[in-house]
Amino acid sequence: MAELTTRERMLRTYRRQDVDRILMVDYPWAGTIERWKREGLPANVAWDDYFGYDKIVQLCPDNSPRFEKKIIEKNDRYTIVTTEWGQTERVFNSIDSTPEVLDCYYDDSDKWEEAKARMFRYSDDRIPWDYLKENYPKWKAEGRFLQLVVWFGFDVCHSHMIGTENVLAGMIEEPEWITDVFDTYLTTSLDLCQRILDAGYEFDGIYWYDDMGYKNSPFFSPKMYRELLKPYHKRAVDWAHERGLVTELHSCGFIEPLLPDVVDTGVEMLERIEVKAGMDPRRLKTLYGDRLAFHGGINAQLWDDFEKVKAEMERIIPIMMEGGGYVFASDHSIPSSVSFENMKLITDLAKKLGKY
Repeated sequence: MAELTTRERMLRTYRRQDVDRILMVDYPWAGTIERWKREGLPANVAWDDYFGYDKIVQLCPDNSPRFEKKIIEKNDRYTIVTTEWGQTERVFNSIDSTPEVLDCYYDDSDKWEEAKARMFRYSDDRIPWDYLKENYPKWKAEGRFLQLVVWFGFDVCHSHMIGTENVLAGMIEEPEWITDVFDTYLTTSLDLCQRILDAGYEFDGIYWYDDMGYKNSPFFSPKMYRELLKPYHKRAVDWAHERGLVTELHSCGFIEPLLPDVVDTGVEMLERIEVKAGMDPRRLKTLYGDRLAFHGGINAQLWDDFEKVKAEMERIIPIMMEGGGYVFASDHSIPSSVSFENMKLITDLAKKLGKY
């Protein structure tokens, strides 16, 4: 088979069709890239160009309530800020740290009505039109795969606005509030995505973040997923399919109990398949490989030991490749514990194992 573009390769992977090689799409931390530069990555070369990874483009319109962003405190260790989603966060200065959520302004159903009204105040600057206009011709010429990021679901509303405990309690005690949150997030995001399509920009798919599990368990039962969240996942999938777009769900954590219903929504690809949380890529391939493509599934905790990750890749990649439908990646992201030399060895092995 002749060499395909990333776009051609990705679309065929979604459909579980033959490709020239498996796709390679991953996300190193900022600290990881800085380490690689110290260890030999040329300063003027993008990491994915150097290693020959496939390039995709993700564009996410801003459907936030546009809460006032400001700096409350700043010192040598951290900065405390308010975000456009109404959270107060402590952002540590170390390059790969996770912000600490200190407070959520929109933390109950009474305040939600204020946020909802603000989210529906559409304006042109919610979409990065200048960035899109400048880069779109290059993306198309290079054969990149283009995704619209739809910002909705359990994950983004609990982690960016309302708070985990508040959302989980609301799913039990005030389900009508939480489903209104899901609906508002999805409606506003799709409305903004539609404006991009109406302006003549052609995208290939949609992508959304919805981490629904932690280690060895989902955050909620299959019944609760089916009743409260699944209808919005299905609505997003249906919206995409009506426009000829493919769909990819990013979901970290252990979500296997939810997968029968997730697959039933019609979504075509599942990303990340987090092994360290209890997910088993080979088992999922056996159970759902005729209906679902997979992205990820190589335990990121092993990538700093080449012999261990080599054995894992040799165990998993040949199975995941069978019948098509696999994108090579870590099961989360590439941490700064991975050396430049290890990344070269891992990349070379992925290319060797990934040939059809």
